Amino acid sequence: MNALIEHETDRLRLLAWDDRHLAPFAAMNVDPQVMRYFLAPQSAEQSRASVLAWKAQFAEQGWSNWAVELKSSGEFIGFIGLSVPRRQLPFSPCVEIGWRLARAFWGRGFATEGARACLAVAFEQLALDEVVSFTSLPNRRSRAVMERIGLRDTGQDFEHPALPPGHELRPHCLYRLTRDEWKSSAASRAAAHHAAAPCFGKVDDTPST
Repeated sequence: MNALIEHETDRLRLLAWDDRHLAPFAAMNVDPQVMRYFLAPQSAEQSRASVLAWKAQFAEQGWSNWAVELKSSGEFIGFIGLSVPRRQLPFSPCVEIGWRLARAFWGRGFATEGARACLAVAFEQLALDEVVSFTSLPNRRSRAVMERIGLRDTGQDFEHPALPPGHELRPHCLYRLTRDEWKSSAASRAAAHHAAAPCFGKVDDTPST
């Protein structure tokens, strides 16, 4: 058993699952818009089974898909995290970064903020060599998050085995980010932030007298 990892960002807490998360998680999983790129909405039993699986992963390895709460209110907004896909995929074995948020919390940058924190866990604490993410081809909202957090489209589209042949959502895109790429992009962001920092000293080269 490894130590439990929980972490936070400026606005979010990423936590191991608790019973208080079950009802709002099940509620969001029956929203047709939230589940638009899945085969079907999830029943309460399916939602509970997902949470139980993630809780088992936390107990075994210390990390999984985290339940996400707003720091300002404690409100549950969805999950963001890291997981090993249960199905055999063309690029297995792998660790996937993923997210699903209740519709009321879309468009506020929460997925991007939380996913960036999860990448730091993946590469700094877990020392993973690579993280992947994938979704159905038309899911532009999730693909935009993948691109904002630094993942690159590999161009290696594949057929997801969980969906039946011929289903419009079966073709999936694959995104990747290696630890070296993440370190390089993190260094670039730090340099850009330093360059943009305001200077409160002298603003010219004129010698003082």
